[in-house]
Amino acid sequence: MKKKQNNFAYIDSQNLNLGIKELGWELGFRKFRIYLRDKYQVKKAYLFIGYIPENQVMYQRLQEYGYVLIFKPILINKDGVVKGNVDADLVLQTMRDYMNKEFDQVVIVTSDGDFYCLVEYLYKRSKLKMVISPNSQKCSILLKKKAKEKIVFMDNLKRKLEYKRKNTA
Repeated sequence: MKKKQNNFAYIDSQNLNLGIKELGWELGFRKFRIYLRDKYQVKKAYLFIGYIPENQVMYQRLQEYGYVLIFKPILINKDGVVKGNVDADLVLQTMRDYMNKEFDQVVIVTSDGDFYCLVEYLYKRSKLKMVISPNSQKCSILLKKKAKEKIVFMDNLKRKLEYKRKNTA
């Protein structure tokens, strides 16, 4: 019988959300959490997200789905674009958990090449379960090289993970 793993996911929420939207669909976060649990045995899923006070209902729902939210203050540039850079927070939390031997392996959800050194570090220590890239066309070549055979793309997961609005008519 296969031993149950205690894997953690570290999710760059803005990269995930934008990557999926560029593919033309909306992610069902509840479905995605179940997918992570069933496919990769993820017990804890950290979602690194910019904090906007008006989004309290969404944050509560994400927590109900089983995500651990790590908030980052946001900045709004002169064009009105919201930016919440979570890279350092994601790396720091991953390394804290690694040093404390909290997990067996990790799943990193991003297409951002800034995480290549983290991916390489975890890969070399057999702690990388998988990198899940939201969009193969936007995925950094650095991630593809460092994750080697441990990278998958969400491009073909639309049927399984798409959010479908309930028809209220």
